[in-house]
Amino acid sequence: METEGPGTSRTDLEAAVDGVMKHVTRERLLHAVTGVVSIPSPTGAEAPLAGWIVDELASPRVRTTVQRLDESQANAVAVLPGTANGSSLLLYAPLDTFTTGDPAHDIPGAGAWMRPDMLPRATVRGDLVQGLGAGNPKGHAACVMAAMQALDDAGIELAGDLVAGFGAGGMPTFAIPGVGQPGRANTGHGVGAAYLLERGFTTDHAVIAKPGWNVSHEEVGLVWLDIVVPGEHTYVGSRHRLPYRNAVALAGVVAGRLEDWLADYALRQETGTMRPQGIVSSVRGGLDHLAASTAASVRLRADVRLTTEQTPAGVTREVRAFVDSLGRELGADITVEQVAGIPASHTPPESPVIRAAVASWEAVAGQAHVPIEANSGATDANVLRMRGVPTARVGMPKVLAGLDGEPVDFTLGMNLVDLAEARRLVEILVRTVLLLDRQAPAAPRVR
Repeated sequence: METEGPGTSRTDLEAAVDGVMKHVTRERLLHAVTGVVSIPSPTGAEAPLAGWIVDELASPRVRTTVQRLDESQANAVAVLPGTANGSSLLLYAPLDTFTTGDPAHDIPGAGAWMRPDMLPRATVRGDLVQGLGAGNPKGHAACVMAAMQALDDAGIELAGDLVAGFGAGGMPTFAIPGVGQPGRANTGHGVGAAYLLERGFTTDHAVIAKPGWNVSHEEVGLVWLDIVVPGEHTYVGSRHRLPYRNAVALAGVVAGRLEDWLADYALRQETGTMRPQGIVSSVRGGLDHLAASTAASVRLRADVRLTTEQTPAGVTREVRAFVDSLGRELGADITVEQVAGIPASHTPPESPVIRAAVASWEAVAGQAHVPIEANSGATDANVLRMRGVPTARVGMPKVLAGLDGEPVDFTLGMNLVDLAEARRLVEILVRTVLLLDRQAPAAPRVR
């Protein structure tokens, strides 16, 4: 008889999968997706959505809790207890959206106007659901919800605890003024995932649901840098009479040169499945109310990704060395300061959770798994791995056309989900749970 792992027959596994997937109906997926999309959850204010998820997942067998970071920000957690003290598994997805859904914060930075897909309002057409975060991350959170509910409804008894975790603060962002608890600075960059593990829900393995029709075992990290370009604060009427150096114009030169350098940096640092990109993301300087003056300085902010062979401190030094050289060329004392940093992370491909996720992906996709290369996206998987939890990442492919067949840009890609693809992801999650649970847990070390 063919087997899938220690003590696991293929026939038994398939029967178990079929028994669970009978409970993953289109209605269940649609309810989960439209529910999470229609409750706003900008970074720092995820508590209402966390509360809704907990209400949806609570059952006689499933313990749930709203895990508050403060009055506005919270994780949602649901636990299906194991019956035999086996290895535990976390199915994880973040809750917060890349943009806020509020034009006061999103316009003009994310668009010239608030398109329908940028609003926290679900629109359904066939199997497509559109709305803020419908694809990333909320559609993936809905898949974790559906997997947990189906395993519960099917009466599956697992040897180890299954934890469904929905994390606040998963986006790479600082606090958004006017959103969430006043005075909180650390509302993003994985604070919910860290709090989840540190406060009672550390598991043996984890699977994070995030976009990408693939199983990833490693991810780039990031470092955020402020590059301060100096200038002369002076008056337009005295440009021809007093010392003049326009920091805005000089910052434009610096930004262009840095963008070129970052394109080369990504190729130089590529390793494994990672090609770490970088961008100059924002510029700040000058007095908006006083257009008659030049700025004493202009700040450029950059996001530079890094691989497992690098560190945030090392990347900061590398960028600083380039900027110092550029400053000497331009005759300007340009400074570089690190304002955020998260290391890259790696789980060995032979890890049980990676092997189980790959086998599950292959069973659903009907083809051999080939890792996608040149990746530069970072998620809470880094936070989970940094806290000692081997983690696989798996997700849905992005939808290729909008509700009316329109091309899908970055924003629309974040805000669309296909229910058929969602069901396939749920099956991958269910298979991974069942495969891992059928494997004998590692023996504890004795010293």
